[in-house]
Amino acid sequence: MDIRGFCQCWKWQVVCSFLLCSWGWVSGQLRYSIVEESEPGTLVGNVAQDLGIKRAELSQRRIHLRSEQSQQYFSVNQDNGGLVVKERIDRESLCGSSPRCLLQLEVVAENPLELISLEIEILDINDNSPIFSSDDRIIKITEIFAAPGTQFALKIAKDLDVGVNGVSQYTLNTNPYFSLSVKTHKDGTLIPQLILEKVLDREEKQEHHLILTAIDGGEPARSGTCRITVLVLDINDNPPVFNQSVYKVSIRENLPLKTVILTLNATDQDDGANGEIEFFFDDHTFESAKKVFALNQPTGEIYVNDLVDFEELHFYELPIRAEDKGHPQLTGNCIVHVEVEDVNDNPPEITFSTVTNNIPENALIGTVVGFINVNDKDSGKNGEIKLNLSPNVPFRIRSHQNRYALVTDGNLDREETPQYTIELTASDLGSPPLYSKTSVTLRVSDINDNAPLFTQSTYNAFIKENSDPGTLLCTVSASDLDEGVNSDLVYSIVESQIDGSSVSSFVYIHSNDGNIYAQRSFDYEQIQVLQITIKVEDSGSPQLSSTVPVFLFILDTNDNPPTLLYPEHSEDLIVQERITKSTSAGYLVTKLSAVDLDSGHNAWLLFTLIHPINYSSFQVSKHTGEVRTVRGFQEAENMEQQLVISISDQGSPPLSTTVTVLVSMADEVIVERPKSGDFLTNSKPPSDMTLYLIISLVAISLVSLVTFMILLVKCLRKDSYDWSSSCCLLGGSQSKPYTDQYQPALYLNTDGTLKYMEVRMVPPGSQGQSYQTHLPPAPEQQDFSIVQPVNYPQLKDIYQEASSEGESLNDPNNVSGDIIV
Repeated sequence: MDIRGFCQCWKWQVVCSFLLCSWGWVSGQLRYSIVEESEPGTLVGNVAQDLGIKRAELSQRRIHLRSEQSQQYFSVNQDNGGLVVKERIDRESLCGSSPRCLLQLEVVAENPLELISLEIEILDINDNSPIFSSDDRIIKITEIFAAPGTQFALKIAKDLDVGVNGVSQYTLNTNPYFSLSVKTHKDGTLIPQLILEKVLDREEKQEHHLILTAIDGGEPARSGTCRITVLVLDINDNPPVFNQSVYKVSIRENLPLKTVILTLNATDQDDGANGEIEFFFDDHTFESAKKVFALNQPTGEIYVNDLVDFEELHFYELPIRAEDKGHPQLTGNCIVHVEVEDVNDNPPEITFSTVTNNIPENALIGTVVGFINVNDKDSGKNGEIKLNLSPNVPFRIRSHQNRYALVTDGNLDREETPQYTIELTASDLGSPPLYSKTSVTLRVSDINDNAPLFTQSTYNAFIKENSDPGTLLCTVSASDLDEGVNSDLVYSIVESQIDGSSVSSFVYIHSNDGNIYAQRSFDYEQIQVLQITIKVEDSGSPQLSSTVPVFLFILDTNDNPPTLLYPEHSEDLIVQERITKSTSAGYLVTKLSAVDLDSGHNAWLLFTLIHPINYSSFQVSKHTGEVRTVRGFQEAENMEQQLVISISDQGSPPLSTTVTVLVSMADEVIVERPKSGDFLTNSKPPSDMTLYLIISLVAISLVSLVTFMILLVKCLRKDSYDWSSSCCLLGGSQSKPYTDQYQPALYLNTDGTLKYMEVRMVPPGSQGQSYQTHLPPAPEQQDFSIVQPVNYPQLKDIYQEASSEGESLNDPNNVSGDIIV
């Protein structure tokens, strides 16, 4: 019968036991058996069926084996859940002569996680024949003195197979002088002995040739032979005799080398060389025993020759043979049993296997991150183990029936701790206890749980008006505490409307670096401040974002020339004025009022007479735009004078407007001032900005008048000032003492978002930006003009000059007030 036929004689067996644990994984045990030398692909058993897993669930459960040594011999078919042979199995190479050959594996099933112990017994087949250590054996027997019944030890045959496949019997060829006796030792070993049936006569026959056959119990049976030659010697008829047939010795493992554990005692009644005894290990002594123990042949001392390790072998049987030096040699036999006692000499061994390489930081408490196997080769209390975990880590150990799992015990935050190094400490209960430690490194994987944050709470950008499109305005920057794709940032502009236009038509942002560029050229006169909202998003799932306001301030440039508002003029800026020939010096011919749409220095105006330059009968006030006569006129002078006046701002570069004033002299001039309505109707329609400016100036003038009235009332109530000093507030000629000390000023307070007017008393030397309002002589109408800032000393000179020429400021038909903003 071949191996396959033999394999069919065995039915695989399955023993399953399961224990459902409350904390999420199952412990159980499967047992199978398979004969050695089975062909690869041979079915051992159906793991899925025995575990109650349906075939439709196999792909989800992902059943696989886990073992450090035996996994190479078996595998699980993922299609049907069958456990099949992966490689040829030789029982003798795996387990040697051990009666049972068990391979320990673990079956791992996922979703949910199950861990089942798998025990596979490798059954022996009769694939090895009995073999003697030597094919020939010589036995010397002395004639006469060897009585019938005398026993002679024979060499045993070794069979690598076990059980019934091992050596089951010995046979001896038929011989009238010898028979065969077989004894069974405690470990089941058969010991053949040659029995002398009748007295040998050397003169009759000097040698006897025998054949010893060892037969195993397999199907079919196998056998091995040894040739025995019996030499018949003369005399020496007393063999050595031990005082005990069996010796029992108990020793502790790890004894020092050369330690004597037993001294044998044997006697021989013969004299001389026939009574001298030497001790030997018998032929069938195991090599493992010969390695650990040595025998002093003359003295019979058995001593330690190598490390005695309880975990390797805790029992030794030493067959001892005593031989004399006679001819023939006679022998005596005994057996020494050595029991090895365990000591705590093995620290626990820790093995950690991870379920996943990276733990997500949002893992739930109780998530299994790995399994811990702890083994101690010692036995009893020396092999009982306690497992501890390093403190202050969000993990704990969960145990069940000597199985351990490392699970999460707190919330994980990769941004705070991206990696944990955990120290596992195992200790046994021996005395003294032994410890072992191992470090486990666990990485925490990132999830998108942090929104990107800008480095500033707000951003300010400045750009000059009329700048080219594509100009870089500013750069916004944000950071994200996450990593990888969760920290890849994308910048964008939050869509909004500005004056009916999309914000994206004004600015553009680069999505990667946060650079903000102008999409168009800006006009300060239309937009001064532009507020946009920038959003930054990460690339995680789900996406997280944050926003930040960006204020874009448009800076003014000098791009608007001054515009003439008053007096009436033609399209080519020609003004017609008439005066009498008798006009004296200092007479007010006209007053030019102009406005500049720019702001700051770009809107400060200067009036300059550019023709005639060297000689003229007229002068122009640099800051007010008033055109006055310098002297009286003669009859012979030209009756029509042409004045070319430049109105320029103080921008860089400055812009200007040229106005031509034609002054005609007549004997008598009828003063006819146009009404405000006519002025607004006949003049060139101003822009909205001009209209707003005029309205603002009117409002400021009214506020100024009211303020002056309040100050006048307050001055009247004070005892320290007389009426003349109170009147100084209105610019009277008697106000010089008080004017030299303080003057009232109306200031525009622009701190914060609220703007308001306030009145302050300031020294006459104080500088400020001022706007002057002048009312024409007509009592029922008023005109307005805007000029550049002037200081108070200049105003005093103008007032004094006007008073000396008859144009007194106290004239009820000519009211002038200064408003400092």
